Amino acid sequence: MTPFDEIHARALQHHPDLDERLAAHPSPKPADQLRAVPDDRWLAQMTRCVFQAGFVWKVIEAKWEGFEAAFEGFDPSRISFWSDDDIARLVSDERIVRNGQKITATVANARMVADLSAEHGGFGAFMAAWPREDQVGLLALLKSRGSRVSGMTGQYFLRFSGWDAWILSGDVGAALVREGIVDKAPTSKPAIARSAEAIAAWARESGRSHSEVSRILALSVG
Repeated sequence: MTPFDEIHARALQHHPDLDERLAAHPSPKPADQLRAVPDDRWLAQMTRCVFQAGFVWKVIEAKWEGFEAAFEGFDPSRISFWSDDDIARLVSDERIVRNGQKITATVANARMVADLSAEHGGFGAFMAAWPREDQVGLLALLKSRGSRVSGMTGQYFLRFSGWDAWILSGDVGAALVREGIVDKAPTSKPAIARSAEAIAAWARESGRSHSEVSRILALSVG
């Protein structure tokens, strides 16, 4: 496998301001900070990522105060008991993007957050305890117990929440193909697993976070 120093050098060649680009993004949160994040903020970030998927992100950002109000602060314990009438009410609420499937997904995800919080003494405690080397397993759990939190949506949720996550963007996929880790964009389970193993190995080698390794891979493409 290519030494990570060579990949870093390639990224630096394309982007002489590489260090500034990396510093512009927040570092992953340490375990104690993840544990301290309230359950409602986890559900809020999850919902933001679900609604941004396949949509113009700026529209969601512009309406976010309306989302906070319409979803009553994203209290998972409260939302998990919402009825079909509550969902129908939100489908007509002009403060948000009125997508019935994604509103229903938020109720399902509230149940997941509430359940995992009860099982682990807080959803943040659950997230903090999950090993970063097993992002594939965490994404699988979010997919099986939640709704619409799979694929790229799940990856963005983890990254934006402060968990140390890689994102298999188009450029990251191209870098992994270039390095011989996969033969095409990593979308199948075996290819994603190989990609995760490579990123973990480069993180151990370089002492960098998985998040930073995936960003450097992306920037090494051009």
